[in-house]
Amino acid sequence: MTTEERTNPAARLGFQPGQVVQEIGYADDVDQELREAIAEITGQDLVGKDYDDVADGVLRWFRDDDGDLTDALVDAIAMLEDGGVIWLLTPKTGRDGYMEPSDISEAAQSAGLSQTKSVSITKNWNGTRMVAPKR
Repeated sequence: MTTEERTNPAARLGFQPGQVVQEIGYADDVDQELREAIAEITGQDLVGKDYDDVADGVLRWFRDDDGDLTDALVDAIAMLEDGGVIWLLTPKTGRDGYMEPSDISEAAQSAGLSQTKSVSITKNWNGTRMVAPKR
């Protein structure tokens, strides 16, 4: 892990300059520093759910009371460029909206995604990296 990856959580997500990152599930509780750091790395603002082209990555904020996670992940897949990644960000243990890892894993499988890595991204959020099978 590089020094930047240790100090900049956005670098740990693996986004690159020029990539389009779509953000879904934005609310008052999201980590603003993480959002700004991703925009800094990619060189462009995050695009919202109304973006009408494919994205290189999806940043999906999700809390336990946000509805059906499988449906949310299926919707995110539709937005992805082939080879793109979904970062599912969920509240950490003890925070409002916390989700059990087994529920996340089950939803990912049901949506046809493979979980490739789980990390502690910020003080309040965990990240789970997911990839869709090649089309």
